[in-house]
Amino acid sequence: MDPYLWLEEVESDTSLDWARERNADSAARLAGERFETIESEVLAILDSDERIPSVRRRGEWLWNYWIDGEHPYGLWRRTTLESYRTDSPEWDVVIDLDALREQDGENWVWGGAAVLRGESPDGAPWDRALVSRSRGGADATVVREFSISRREFLDPDAGGFALDEAKSRISWIDADSVYVGTDFGPGSLTDSGYPRVVKRWHRGTPLSEAVTVYEGAESDVSVGAVYDDTPGYERHFVGRSTDFYNHEEYLLDPGSGALELIDVPTDAEADVHHDLLLVSPKSPWQLPSGTVDPGALVAFDFDAYRAGGRTFTTIFAPDAHTSLQGYAWTKSYLLLATLHDVRSELRTLDPKDWSEVTTAGLPPLAEIGVAGTDPRESDEVFLSASSFTLPPSLLYGEAGGTVEPLKSTPAMYDADGVVAEQFFATSADGTQIPYFVVRKPANGPQPTLLYGYGGFEISLTPGYFAGAGRTWIERGGVYVRANIRGGGEYGPTWHTSALKENRMRCYEDFSAVARDLVERGITTRDQLGAMGGSNGGLLMGVMYTMYPELFGAIVCQVPLLDMKRFHLLLAGASWMAEYGDPDDPEQWKYISEYSPYQNLPDDAAGYRPALLVTTSTRDDRVHPGHARKFIAALRERGIDVNYYENIEGGHGGAADNKQAAFMAALAYEFLWKELS
Repeated sequence: MDPYLWLEEVESDTSLDWARERNADSAARLAGERFETIESEVLAILDSDERIPSVRRRGEWLWNYWIDGEHPYGLWRRTTLESYRTDSPEWDVVIDLDALREQDGENWVWGGAAVLRGESPDGAPWDRALVSRSRGGADATVVREFSISRREFLDPDAGGFALDEAKSRISWIDADSVYVGTDFGPGSLTDSGYPRVVKRWHRGTPLSEAVTVYEGAESDVSVGAVYDDTPGYERHFVGRSTDFYNHEEYLLDPGSGALELIDVPTDAEADVHHDLLLVSPKSPWQLPSGTVDPGALVAFDFDAYRAGGRTFTTIFAPDAHTSLQGYAWTKSYLLLATLHDVRSELRTLDPKDWSEVTTAGLPPLAEIGVAGTDPRESDEVFLSASSFTLPPSLLYGEAGGTVEPLKSTPAMYDADGVVAEQFFATSADGTQIPYFVVRKPANGPQPTLLYGYGGFEISLTPGYFAGAGRTWIERGGVYVRANIRGGGEYGPTWHTSALKENRMRCYEDFSAVARDLVERGITTRDQLGAMGGSNGGLLMGVMYTMYPELFGAIVCQVPLLDMKRFHLLLAGASWMAEYGDPDDPEQWKYISEYSPYQNLPDDAAGYRPALLVTTSTRDDRVHPGHARKFIAALRERGIDVNYYENIEGGHGGAADNKQAAFMAALAYEFLWKELS
């Protein structure tokens, strides 16, 4: 019997009193002049008005959500492209969330807004939005319909769409109807806590009378429905995620309710665009006309495919060094984002014959990403460009034409003399594991921070990390990013090679990078720290329990740690496709080999690196009980550890910039204290 199950009671007085006592102890330990300096440095970066305001086009307007020192919870605002081009755009503030928090007496955190394309019931274009707000930064949100022209939330009793707090999915069909999945009552959610039922809801009717269009199984992750209103290609889709990596997509006939399965592999990414079906499978896909390799991208004529045709064109073929990271449409082109040995490349393709065309103006040696396109109306494209040492810039222009700098960020840290290098470590099975080292070279080993994630096909790519630059690299620290298996840096096989029974590979990879850093003389064991959050927090837990001899200090953030119960807590059931099912004895056998909570040291004897674990009470994705129980068990064994639980913040760990700066200062001050 787990003696610390009481710490899974998220907001009980006993649990919160325990957390606050740990918080006070850790904050007192780490308080001091350097902590305050780091906190102020990070807050200045986060609040800087010299950051590039990212925008998203909706009709004639460019929309932005902006947080700074005067508006710690943010402004939802808009401007025109003409004004945005200037050094000081004129912003039209639509929602001031700080004012709304005060007015409502709620700790609202912005959750996004879906703006209705076309005319609203008021007769104005792009005038209605479904606005989501969470309490304290949780995944669960409250949704209310908002009139942009009238600057007011619409009364549900007068026909405004409104959803109570839940992990909802809602999207526009037209001005008077939406698709909605939410907590409709008992049995309406999956085991993971997401919608199991999706309904069509018409304005002016109670939610209880919304018409069911699809029901999934309780064991599914979630279901949802969307409407594609592209002129000439209007279609309704229903999606069902049977687990984290397998998905079924259907065409829905809204009149009859009939569903037509789009018969592609369930592990594939599929996208219907105009008359094309694009498919990228994660495992080999055998077709009469040939085999599609994992990570490739192929195109079909959609209507021919529905009729049974399987002739395809290969748009992208991966190789040992190159993988597809994503793509985006403009009106005339397809933009392909790829990685070659974890360095980004961007290609522009003409779908008429899939030939490559040139988009001029891309800066050399920069990491390029697609920040926004307008596929319905034009070939307009916003691109981001940065590197470890190059501050972000925003490029604007046309795909297939020319892009040029539109906005740039000044240097947020002193990168003079800083170099970024790529090395490869050899893992236990001989696989070469790439990692990036960013530093000001010095004679002899330096304090080093090794960051990792290694899961869910998420790639850790180069980028400008102002906070780490200011608080770590500027002070003489070395910053390292490890591209271990479980991520997506080399496509689906890089991810699937570390799933379930092969999970130990990502831990072997990370430990190999740690050893390689010492062998190269970049650092020493006592000067080497590691950091990771969420799945990366699990990685840190494994490093602490299985590889303690490699590190001087470990920062473990919003972690999974009790892998015996992860599937029973909040969204945990959705991750069994990644880790396995602990209730299956055969699967628990390999999970139990690394689960940190089940592999705790017996006592304080022997070497252990210094440890800081942080989490959030309002994290409704990864349960704070993981971190709480781990710390409580270590303390009972007489092991000295640090713990801090932010009472707000959700899975991001912080609800505003001030909280984020405080949490960053905790981590960096802890590392400097232990490693320098």
